[in-house]
Order: sequence, then C-alpha cells, then structure tokens
Amino acid sequence: MTSTVTGSASTPSRATAPSADAGASRTASPIFRTIEALQGSQPWGSFLDAGTGYNSLRWVSSLETERWAAVTASAGMARTARKAAGERMRPQDRVLVANWIAPELFYGECFDTVLLDYFIGAIEGFAPYWQEQVLTRLRPHVKGRLYIVGTEPYVLDAPDTREGRIVQAIGRLRDACLLMGNGRPYREYPASWVLRQLGIAGFRVLEVRQFPIRYRERFVNSQLDLCLKQLDQLKDPALAEALRGRIEALRAEALPLARSETGLPCGADYVIAAEPLDPGHHALSLPTYPGGDPATSADENA
Repeated sequence: MTSTVTGSASTPSRATAPSADAGASRTASPIFRTIEALQGSQPWGSFLDAGTGYNSLRWVSSLETERWAAVTASAGMARTARKAAGERMRPQDRVLVANWIAPELFYGECFDTVLLDYFIGAIEGFAPYWQEQVLTRLRPHVKGRLYIVGTEPYVLDAPDTREGRIVQAIGRLRDACLLMGNGRPYREYPASWVLRQLGIAGFRVLEVRQFPIRYRERFVNSQLDLCLKQLDQLKDPALAEALRGRIEALRAEALPLARSETGLPCGADYVIAAEPLDPGHHALSLPTYPGGDPATSADENA
C-alpha cells in the first residue's frame, strides 16, 4: 500500500503566497499530480478544500468539478485563496472563513471529494488539542474520496546528516520564536498517526505515497524571516538581539546548501487516499447528523 514517489516535494510556506502566473497548471506539483492519478477517471463532483490556501485552491479551481467549497479560519488566507481562484471562481463556488470546531459548519452537506492539504498540521494554530477529532468531524461530509496531504514531523527528529540538522535547527528556531512572540507553531503529524485516526473515524485507506523533500532557498528565507517578525513582540531587547544573531548565522549556514544542486534533503511529505467505510462495518458508533445515515447527503434523502 505504501510507496515512495521518485523526486521531491517541498512543503509550501504557509506564511506567503507565490507570485501569480498565467493560469493554473494542474501538473505544477508532484503531490497534486499524484492525487489526479489516484482519482483516475472518477469524477471530482462536488469538492471540499477543508483547509484552503493559495496552492490548493489554485489547483482545485482548475479541476472539472460540479462545484467547490473552500474553508479557512483566516480572513487573510481567504483573500489569498480567492485571488488564487480568480476568474475560475463560479457562482456555485464558495470561500468561507470558518472554524471546523463549529458544529453548524456544512450541517447536513456532503461532498464527493474532500482535500486536507497540510490541514492537520495547521489545526494547532486555530483549534489546539483538537487534532484527534478532526477526521471524525469531517467523516459525515465525505461521500466519496478523501485525500490527506501532510509532512512527517522533523522538528523532534535526530537527523544523521548535516543538511537534516540544519532543517531541524530552522524548525526549532521558528517554533521557539513563535512561542516567545505569543504565536502558535504548526504541529505536524506522521502518516502512521493519520492512518490510525482514519480507522477510528470510519475510513478505509486506499493508498499511501511518500515524497522525499529537498528544501530550497525559499524555505530557508521564509522560515527565518518569520522568526525575525516575532522579535518585535519580545520585551527583552538583549534576547531579541541574540536571537537575531542566531537567525542570521543559521541563514548564512543554510543558504549555500539550499542553493546547491542537492538542496537540503530532509524528511518527506505524504499523500493518503481514503474512502468512508459502510457504517455497518465500523466498530465505533459514528456521530448522528440530520438526514439519516451520516454518509449520505441531504439530496439523497430527498
């Protein structure tokens, strides 16, 4: 079931959006390319981008869907996502600013395809300690296929290469600066954790793909620039100055390697494809939603 995809995928910076270009390319990302291959000839139908961003909605809006809905808890990201969709956004498409902890969100509504693009790792910033609930929360809204994209945690690892130790150091410094600046770091979850939660929530796993990562200059600068922004929140000037020195020293060490042919190889992204189990095959009782069976949509009960 698990396979490794040749090539690399870089985790997108969630703090910044790439420059717009002439139209959306459906083959720009090896991860999205893989999802298209896994989908095959199955129609996308109604599509939910449950934790939207520039890259994901740019891709989703290029697909042949009946309609799509995109959700983010950030008003700023909603504006960015709308920009990504641009003129491809149709009257039946929606971008919502909402939090999945709200029980009324998409009450009784179901989607043929659901995408969680680096979504579970981002939950910590908007609904901390809620990660183990999210797949159960989304289960009644998934009619057909669920795709989950994530990054294997690297901040707590013990890398055995210089490049891996640099990536880890950048991640740890970023998280430390966020915490001291009254922010909340992302909290990535491994594919093994997601697979366990999928079973608990009532899904069966169809495929798992791994994408080795080679971090590049954009990752180094975006993460370390994020560190610099947090220093304005510190009340201790001496600590801020010491951190600034550490940030720039790490940048000087990382950039020559990031600009090299091999980049900074460290860790992997993953894609998991799953679909709902029949409720009768599930060992735990699923939450009850209006419209009868939690796997059916309101239209099917009409």
